Amino acid sequence: MAKSKLRILYGEGDGDVLTAQAAVMEKAGHIVQPAEGRKAVDEALKKNSFDLVVLGATLTRNDRHHLPYMVKKASAETSVLVMHADGSRHPYVDACTDTGASLETVLARIESMKIAGMVPKAAGAAAGR
Repeated sequence: MAKSKLRILYGEGDGDVLTAQAAVMEKAGHIVQPAEGRKAVDEALKKNSFDLVVLGATLTRNDRHHLPYMVKKASAETSVLVMHADGSRHPYVDACTDTGASLETVLARIESMKIAGMVPKAAGAAAGR
């Protein structure tokens, strides 16, 4: 059963990494809005809503710690995945990947998350959604 496309805000500190990895996420079937740096992520959160915010490894450690608060402030329903971190202790991080994890690992982690936009359409209809 195919899952719905997710609206993903993907933030990185390095523009080259952002461009390359956003393209892979789009190829996996998601709608991706890239944001380079903390300020761009903050601005995107103010202008649009997302199913998932992915905070990449090239953002500073401080950004990867601060931005999950900003995501949940903008929308408590938005899920947060932090790359290159132990987010299991962060109250606003829904999932994380280990340092050095491949993008395939990140995509698999996204698939394993329980995100509202990922509920299969037939299952959603059966549940009365």
